[in-house]
Amino acid sequence: MKTRFATEKDIPKMMDLLRQVCLVHHNGRPDLFGIGTKYGEDELRKLLSDKNRPILVAVDEDDAVWGYSFCIVQQHVDHPVMTDIKTLYIDDLCVDETARGKKIGTLLYEASLDLARSLGCYNLTLNVWSCNESALRFYQSLGLVPQKIGMEIVL
Repeated sequence: MKTRFATEKDIPKMMDLLRQVCLVHHNGRPDLFGIGTKYGEDELRKLLSDKNRPILVAVDEDDAVWGYSFCIVQQHVDHPVMTDIKTLYIDDLCVDETARGKKIGTLLYEASLDLARSLGCYNLTLNVWSCNESALRFYQSLGLVPQKIGMEIVL
């Protein structure tokens, strides 16, 4: 298994993985998440050409996609409060549900970390829903710690 940048030929599998992520969120918080996908095929095509939105995929020896990491390069230049550090934000990381537990997520995370370093980023960040306990445990096992906590009261 190795990682590479996503290409247009990966869109059908990325759509399948996006549906899997949506279902995890829908099952955890059906009051917030419907069933669908975060991006459509046309949006994915646009993202593939955006240098500030790199997408990494994990592929096997046959170049079949088994997971992805959607990233966003963020920097708040001349912001009145925030410093201008560059951050690589993992917007979405997914491993095919049939291949979980095979270190593919770790491979994608490490590739994202390497990308952040190569871009001169100060840090790498991501958000995880508290209802997704397996993802929380996974990220904690990689050494990530909470940066901020979102809170709510359902009315």
